[in-house]
Amino acid sequence: MIRCLLLSSAPRAAARCRKWQGVTSQHAARRIVAPQELRAFSGVADDGEEIVDAPPSPPPEAPKRKTSQRDTYLEELPVTFSDISRANVAIRTGVKRTPCIKSFFLSELIGANVFLKTEFQQFTGSFKERGARNAILALLREHGEEYMRKNGVIAASAGNHALALAYHGKDLNVPVTVVMPVVAPLAKVDKCKKFGANIIIHGAHIGEAKEHAEELILSSGLEYVNGYDDPPIIAGAGTIGIEIIEDVPCVDVVVVPVGGAGLIAGIGCAVKTLKPDVKVYGVEPYF
Repeated sequence: MIRCLLLSSAPRAAARCRKWQGVTSQHAARRIVAPQELRAFSGVADDGEEIVDAPPSPPPEAPKRKTSQRDTYLEELPVTFSDISRANVAIRTGVKRTPCIKSFFLSELIGANVFLKTEFQQFTGSFKERGARNAILALLREHGEEYMRKNGVIAASAGNHALALAYHGKDLNVPVTVVMPVVAPLAKVDKCKKFGANIIIHGAHIGEAKEHAEELILSSGLEYVNGYDDPPIIAGAGTIGIEIIEDVPCVDVVVVPVGGAGLIAGIGCAVKTLKPDVKVYGVEPYF
């Protein structure tokens, strides 16, 4: 269920309320700002006992809205739907909004309506651009443009995350350093160089490349951007979930590929917030 809150003009609503009560605006403002006056009456009864009339008790508090266990759990997560909504607004000028296209052959084969989210249409060819751009924008807000454009960001990646970070770093004028293992595809290494990224080839696999990148952080002012285990990255990926619900509002099941799980974390948060009954399945390779 999607809940919608419509906010009317507060000043006009308040003016109508004051007019109905027969109170002028100046008087109403004075009553709101001034502290509550506590009045007490004291006297002496016929039998000589002192009488004190205590100040009036404060009005009872309005009942609080009950919070479900699910709402509490969602609010405690490192990434919430609010983060995804902000990312959706922040990245829209630099990331393509890809369509959900119905696949005739897959639908016929499976016996259900199957839609494909065409993230390959992004400039660098993957969904990684959403998180990369959102992460750089978040660092610019946190540290300021001067600091980030002087120091830049660093990441360890064998391909798509490196490409996305290099491309959006160039677009946002933030220097990017990428540590890539020796097994990284040469085509992606060359493309990162064309975007102006500083490429360091180190390590037999991505784990060793990541360790080297973390060592470089200690000796420089670079900000590390994890390719999947990072709140802005997850929030950026979650914008896909918003678009899925907008384009296919009758969706019953969402199937997400799983690697580091940043994609499914974001999409799951967005989809389950907007349509809690939708099932989200993760699919990962079997070795």
